[in-house]
Amino acid sequence: MITKPFVGVLLLLCASAAAAAESRCVTVEQGWVRLPPSPAMPMTAGYGRIVNRCAAPVTVVGAGSRAFGDVSLHETTVVDGVSRMREVERLPIAAGARTELKPGGLHLMLMEGEGALKEGQVVPLQLQLEGGGTASATLTVRKAAP
Repeated sequence: MITKPFVGVLLLLCASAAAAAESRCVTVEQGWVRLPPSPAMPMTAGYGRIVNRCAAPVTVVGAGSRAFGDVSLHETTVVDGVSRMREVERLPIAAGARTELKPGGLHLMLMEGEGALKEGQVVPLQLQLEGGGTASATLTVRKAAP
């Protein structure tokens, strides 16, 4: 019977369309990368506002960039006066909500840079969303927050 393969293909196409639509309604606003104090420094941090304009919640499960070999979400917290940083594996964002990535809180760790960063340089970013979608953004290299 031809119905089962047809239904399977139809479900796959619907899932692909949903992932594509999801990636268009997730954006990064005011994205920036801190200019490291030394060009030899192998890591820096990225900040901005992740906005979910989708009708449903989304979950960021990873990140990547052509400019860095390793990109991950981290959160800094202060416990008993001691600053601690931990990796964040899943970042849920409610429908219509936004999440701030800022110094001293949630941020992107950008490691294994492909070259020295320059102020004003634009760094590409891909957020990986649960379900297979991605959201593309750019971050501008700055000495300080905009």
